Amino acid sequence: MKRTLFIAGDSTAALKGASEKPMTGWGEYLQGHFNSSIKVKNCAINGRSTKSFLNEGRLEAIERELQAGDYLFIQFGHNDGKQEDPARYADPVREYPGNLSRFIELARSRGATPVLLTSVSRRKFLPDRTLDPLAVAEYPEVMRQVARTTGTILLDIFAASQHLYHRLGEEASRRLLMHLPPGAHPNYPDGIQDDTHFSEEGACQIAELVVAEIRYADGLSDLAAELRQGDDGGGND
Repeated sequence: MKRTLFIAGDSTAALKGASEKPMTGWGEYLQGHFNSSIKVKNCAINGRSTKSFLNEGRLEAIERELQAGDYLFIQFGHNDGKQEDPARYADPVREYPGNLSRFIELARSRGATPVLLTSVSRRKFLPDRTLDPLAVAEYPEVMRQVARTTGTILLDIFAASQHLYHRLGEEASRRLLMHLPPGAHPNYPDGIQDDTHFSEEGACQIAELVVAEIRYADGLSDLAAELRQGDDGGGND
């Protein structure tokens, strides 16, 4: 029986159009890691927070397709912290946990498995060359707390991505993000220096981190069994 893995999230995971390339969301690379019995449906959308995703009816759209045995991957945080935008801001004390609970409860009500993914870290090095533990403010830690209190599977992509950036170092890790000099690509004639959104290489490597987390997560053995043979995700080296 074919099962669907839905991704609900923001621009770090979302499919990018031709005018945005080479910017790439990690969700674009996930399908290639699975056998044909798993269909990845990437419902992540640029610029969304838990609040705006819900208010726009995007979770309801997923609900119409969600079936027993499916998976709902939930990754937000980058836009929930935008206090200047009331349409997106979800305070980390009450609103963000409450919004995450709505995703979790919806999935469970349909017989699907909710999976929380902490925000991919921004590439934010401190003066001592360590990674900023608050690169996405409090949101990764709040999601960890929600996972504990609701008994929801957690993939800690924030920690995994910080480990990746640290391993590569401040300079080499630049290639994973959108850093282009002026004139290097027609979509970005003035260049771009962006430590949130991924290059094709970066999106590929973040997808590998997600796969590695799936493989070792308690409660995802059925999904891990559908990974392509010999695919270890490459994220734990």
